[in-house]
Amino acid sequence: MKQFDCLLPKPAVLIPDSGTLRITTGFTLGLASPASRRTVSGASRFLARLAGRTGLFLTEPKPLLHVQPPQATLFLTCRRPGRLKLNEDESYRLEIGQDHAVLSAETDLGLLRGLETILQLLTADAQGHFLPALRIEDQPRFPWRGLMIDSARHFQPVEVIKRNLEGMAAVKLNVFHWHLTDDQGFRVESKVFPLLHQHGANNEYYTQEQIKEVIAYADALGIRVVPEFDLPGHTTSWLPGYPELASTEGPHTLETGFGIKDAALNPAREGTYTFLATFLQEMAGLFPDEYFHLGGDEVNGKQWSANREIQTFMRTNQLPDHHRLQSYFTQRVQALVSKVNKKMMGWDEILASDLPASVVIQVWRGKEQLITAAKRGLKSILSYGYYIDLMQPAEFHYRNDPLSLETELTREEKNLVLGGEAVMWSEFVSPENIDSRIWPRTAAIAERLWSPPGHCSPEDLYQRLDRISLHLEELGLTHEKNYQMMLRRLAGTARITPLMNLVDLCEPVKLYTRHERRDYTTFSPLTRVVDAARPDAKIPRTFRQLVGTYLQARQKGEKNSKPASEFRGWLHLWSVNHDALAPIINSSPLLHEIASLSADLSKIAGFGLQALAVLENEGEKDWPAFSYMQAKESLAAAKKPRGEVELVVVTAIEELVEAAERVKRQSETERHRNPSGAP
Repeated sequence: MKQFDCLLPKPAVLIPDSGTLRITTGFTLGLASPASRRTVSGASRFLARLAGRTGLFLTEPKPLLHVQPPQATLFLTCRRPGRLKLNEDESYRLEIGQDHAVLSAETDLGLLRGLETILQLLTADAQGHFLPALRIEDQPRFPWRGLMIDSARHFQPVEVIKRNLEGMAAVKLNVFHWHLTDDQGFRVESKVFPLLHQHGANNEYYTQEQIKEVIAYADALGIRVVPEFDLPGHTTSWLPGYPELASTEGPHTLETGFGIKDAALNPAREGTYTFLATFLQEMAGLFPDEYFHLGGDEVNGKQWSANREIQTFMRTNQLPDHHRLQSYFTQRVQALVSKVNKKMMGWDEILASDLPASVVIQVWRGKEQLITAAKRGLKSILSYGYYIDLMQPAEFHYRNDPLSLETELTREEKNLVLGGEAVMWSEFVSPENIDSRIWPRTAAIAERLWSPPGHCSPEDLYQRLDRISLHLEELGLTHEKNYQMMLRRLAGTARITPLMNLVDLCEPVKLYTRHERRDYTTFSPLTRVVDAARPDAKIPRTFRQLVGTYLQARQKGEKNSKPASEFRGWLHLWSVNHDALAPIINSSPLLHEIASLSADLSKIAGFGLQALAVLENEGEKDWPAFSYMQAKESLAAAKKPRGEVELVVVTAIEELVEAAERVKRQSETERHRNPSGAP
């Protein structure tokens, strides 16, 4: 793969040229005058990362100011500072020659996006590091390319947020959606209503100074920060401090469990709106973005049904059901948001309301909601299909296009689809494993939202994800390094190879299965195998590809044993792994729940070896040792999750077993027809 084929996201236009630009200690970066603060800080970060990547002691480790293109190896120029607002220009043009390079843009935001491209282009050979000569003209497909992190259910410290902002910038995401309140926690300091965070956060919240720090950090990276205060449901954490907002009598305590809870603010009391008006005024002074997300999701209405005051209010105001009552609440809150010069966002449940065109709908329940929003003249972003907490593979998310070909919208309606957001709910993440749930899969979503749809091909996606994963780790993300740390803790020893051989083949159960298998709370430890195992595991994916290649060649009558020689080694390793892992399991109670999974792996790997022997005609006299029925029983057992993880190599081994059975059956049929073996 050529260095410019490794880019992620892929640029709109890339024209390769001959030659290279060699990176030496004399590399310099020059800025045109005047240079914005964001440009200077971005250029300085670029030089530090370039030096770190190459190991070069740069003669000029800081940007050169007020110079012209020939006076610097890399020259940056833009026309104006970018504004962190919807539809701001993020395009850039990059020209790399054999002597120097020029990166130009309309705004400094475009310069930041281009600098990330240059760092991805950096390549090495025996002579040192270089950039390929080329020309790139690039701009995003969608203006809204976001990542939502839920800090409410499990609090995520500032350092977690900052390193994920770095990751977002590396793949050209531009909106950080910060879910700050939910039933389990109110995570932002309010100086006007201090009991919100004092009684609703268990001392885990962001001070206003920390909020400003994160916003400034994001600004330097060209990323907007959109806060979410979920209303009127998911509001248990508001009520211990301010019970007058509640729809039921107290006492009110923080939720520790997960799922849809009954708590909802009282929409019948005028005091609720007075409180929210003051709160939103305070938050408007803290968060500069033009959009405020006010939730609106999953209100079950049970407390409203049980409250006589609310039922009387509904009859008086001719609100026949809870949906109409929530629509009334949404319209009142939208007016409050407008009064503080903000625009409202909400989850797609608020579509039931009559909303002004300024509102943005976040679609999570199905693409039909996106179409409905567009037909009503409302802007929307897509999160349906981008819920990364559900442990789906990167390719699943990658194939999910906000504007796929089957979307029946006019051009004007399509323009209302602003983009999308990856969503990281935090029921099952801690600061030590959240990065592994976000990265590198979110990079695939980033490309889907940045690159032209014709450039988004899954064939080389995983190769490029592997490469970008290294860059993300360089930025301080812990999706790789914390994995082995968590395994060492589980094993109680540094000798974790047998455990890693097993967990490398496991993924957490998908969708909402984990919620269904066990009752979790905010105090549940997230230190088990399921918390260390990573989604979209690489080795099983590679194993499946090798098996598929091998079986396809056989089906075509071609001889191709190279894939078999590769996966045979894995099968042999797995077939004996339980013997090595059993002593570690026996000495670690945390691993007892996956003991049978380990035994099943060794068993089905043995059947895989037997199946391969049949397919390769190795020792045909030993074929009777291959028992199809026993193999099927073992494979069925191995498919069952243990400890909320599942072996994801089972289906590939099953394909080998099925193919071997067909070969064996065909051979026995031929033998029956021709018992003498005569030609």
